[in-house]
Amino acid sequence: MSTVVRPYGDTTGDGMVQVSFTLPVPHDKRAEGAALQLAAKMGMDPAMLVHATAIGDGFTFFVVYGRVNHLVELSAVRVVERDFPLLTAKEVNAAVKRGLRRKLSVVGACIGTDAHTVGIDAILNVKGIAGEKGLEYYRELRVTNLGAQVGVAELVAAARAERADAVLVSQVVTQRDAHLHNTREMSAAFREAMPAGRRPLLIVGGPRFDELMAAELGVDRIFGRGTTPGEVASYLVHALVNGGGRGKVTAA
Repeated sequence: MSTVVRPYGDTTGDGMVQVSFTLPVPHDKRAEGAALQLAAKMGMDPAMLVHATAIGDGFTFFVVYGRVNHLVELSAVRVVERDFPLLTAKEVNAAVKRGLRRKLSVVGACIGTDAHTVGIDAILNVKGIAGEKGLEYYRELRVTNLGAQVGVAELVAAARAERADAVLVSQVVTQRDAHLHNTREMSAAFREAMPAGRRPLLIVGGPRFDELMAAELGVDRIFGRGTTPGEVASYLVHALVNGGGRGKVTAA
């Protein structure tokens, strides 16, 4: 049975939402009027301006609160479900040792001009994130972290040299869809450099990726914001040791 929901603000189903945006105009009364006009065109009726502040020469940041009449049909929502069990570090190590009888090689990097290593470091470095240790902590994983601003050719060469089973790429810089361009360039380079049976698993992650775009971008898996090292390690076991594939697309 289809379930339809509306946004909730003050009372259930009242349709109230809050949005923020920036307009390239100096902060004055005309700018505030422009923000409300935009909110109205977005379907907010009535719209209330709750915050406006100048954020530089000729730019203003706004927060608008108001009611929308749009409905969400949950049966039509498409997501990538996690189709593998979450394993402990001990279980990951045991599975790799039993299934591969060697260490599983992982190469990670931020490619292109992206200098933001916080994402790749959170997954790879032993210190990890939020109290969960990164992949360097796993005894049966051999991790090579190339760091920031790595060229695609350099990444392919490192994957060859390390005999990588998996390549992990983090992309935080997303202006003008740089993350999509860089990912397509990377996947094309690996397809050209290595035959299908010898290519490493290609995994990308970052806050602006759409997890449904893995096939379109030529990668095996996309991980979004909030991903933990344990999730990535569990997926590596699923895909490389237990013979699993890409995440299945299902209705939420």
